[in-house]
Amino acid sequence: MKERLHEALVLALRRLLEEAGETGDPPDFALEVPRNPEHGDFACNAAMLLAKRLRSSPRDIAERLVAELGDAGGLVESAEVAGPGFVNLRLGDARWQDLLRAVLAAGDAWGRGDEGRGRSVQVEFVSANPTGPLTLGHGRQGVLGDCIARLLEARGWSVTREYYFNNGGRQMRVLGESVRARYLEQLGRAAAPPQEAFAEGADWPGEVDGLPVVFPRDGYQGAYIGEIAADIRVREGEGWVDEPGDGGFRLEAQREIFAGIQRTLDALDIRFDVYSKEGDLYDGGQIDRALEDLREQGLVYDEDGAVWLRSSAFGLDRDRVLVKGSGEPTYLLPDIAYHREKFARGFTRVIDVQGADHFAQFPFVTHAVGALGCDPDAVELVMHQFVTLTSGGEQVKQSTRRATYVTVDELLEDVGPDVFRVFMIQRKADGHLDFDLDLARETDWTKNPAYYLQYAYARTHGIERKAEEWGAEMPGPDDVDGSLLALPEEVELLKKLGEFPELVQRAAEAREPHQVVYYLRELAGLWNPYVQDGTRHRVLSDDPALTRARLGLTLAVRTVLGSGLRCLGVSAPERM
Repeated sequence: MKERLHEALVLALRRLLEEAGETGDPPDFALEVPRNPEHGDFACNAAMLLAKRLRSSPRDIAERLVAELGDAGGLVESAEVAGPGFVNLRLGDARWQDLLRAVLAAGDAWGRGDEGRGRSVQVEFVSANPTGPLTLGHGRQGVLGDCIARLLEARGWSVTREYYFNNGGRQMRVLGESVRARYLEQLGRAAAPPQEAFAEGADWPGEVDGLPVVFPRDGYQGAYIGEIAADIRVREGEGWVDEPGDGGFRLEAQREIFAGIQRTLDALDIRFDVYSKEGDLYDGGQIDRALEDLREQGLVYDEDGAVWLRSSAFGLDRDRVLVKGSGEPTYLLPDIAYHREKFARGFTRVIDVQGADHFAQFPFVTHAVGALGCDPDAVELVMHQFVTLTSGGEQVKQSTRRATYVTVDELLEDVGPDVFRVFMIQRKADGHLDFDLDLARETDWTKNPAYYLQYAYARTHGIERKAEEWGAEMPGPDDVDGSLLALPEEVELLKKLGEFPELVQRAAEAREPHQVVYYLRELAGLWNPYVQDGTRHRVLSDDPALTRARLGLTLAVRTVLGSGLRCLGVSAPERM
């Protein structure tokens, strides 16, 4: 509907320009849905954009545009000038009623588009190092990245979901030494910290049978560390007493933890096409080549025993260390090499979904890959803020350091994946998210946001089951007379259904899945009361034509609710 109105306005604007002796195309004007329904169905700002070009006031141009547009072949019921030069347009009810057939004919394709056809995008998200179970922040990022990927796929993009993690470095050494310490503790043996990994010392002394057990400084203290150690002890007995922490212990811990992460992601219906490891970048020489190529361009220098990126040359506020004095690269150098490798694989766009703690590093990465010949504007950062958990009005205190945090697995067991996903995606990503555990546990569909959406969908199937009892069949697009849907609330429902394709496109382009949640909430807010009023809005009646029309409306609502829930990765139950 909006596309047809846009085309009619473009034609009217072309005629205005021709009358004024102006050549060239009309301006790229906005056609938006006003927040206040009293202002019509759409508002157009074209007149204000033409004021200088036509050397006239915006209101005068708006008046001429209204006259030139007319009823646009029966599309427009009324048009009026408002404010400094907006044109408020109201479409005739018959046009919205015709929309019903369009939705039914399109089916699941309603809301899908092809603007991304022929374009490939890599969406990297989660990317948690295998040092422990997924936390709430990882959970938010996982749902956010998956929903962005789903929206892009709905608009025709070829999407690759990618998980990148560091399988080396100090974090993984500490992980291995943490498991080793627990293993030796369980055997009643002393554990000595390796010199290179724990030069800063150890801070968890203890005794087993009078022997000191030294736990790594900043070691991983979760119960899962002891469980991994116990598995090794049962399998290997004392055979790993002399095994270094950075050897078998690290590899075993990485394998078990990552397997657990994958099980968590499976429970959330999150699948990845590619798993990339930082170690592969070292093995393949990409990190050394990135450093050499930056050095050749004069963007790398040595100072104080370290290797620095001359990022001030990009206009950034400071230079950054690429390789520490110890010879170990910082996170920045592998990130630069990794992003360069992404473009080498042919992606036209790269989207990084990351936490707020990565925000400061992002400009250094994009400028560096730009210097290496990649398009820095093709790299996007979708940043999300932290998640807090509340219960009984109080924040649940958590500490990753001491492993006293609530894991994604625990929440999934408590509230289920559908509720988890809706709660994690119902707020804008760059805003702080408060996960209300009490509300998430609420089983009343009128209170729980996830069940509110699912119940609206389930109701459409309930109506179909009732129709079958009546002997009424669900209609096809050619079986409905949309003009019979004349009640104001029916027209409002049709208008809302008509917004869905643009909504999906807008959410995909903005990388904002929460817009879909807002939309579905509004649609359910129109549908649930409509069905609730069984007297005024009886879907099944003695009037066969009206019954078919309202059954058609039921199917259209089901189509859009189902498509929207799929964009969020939330199931659409037929019964609740």
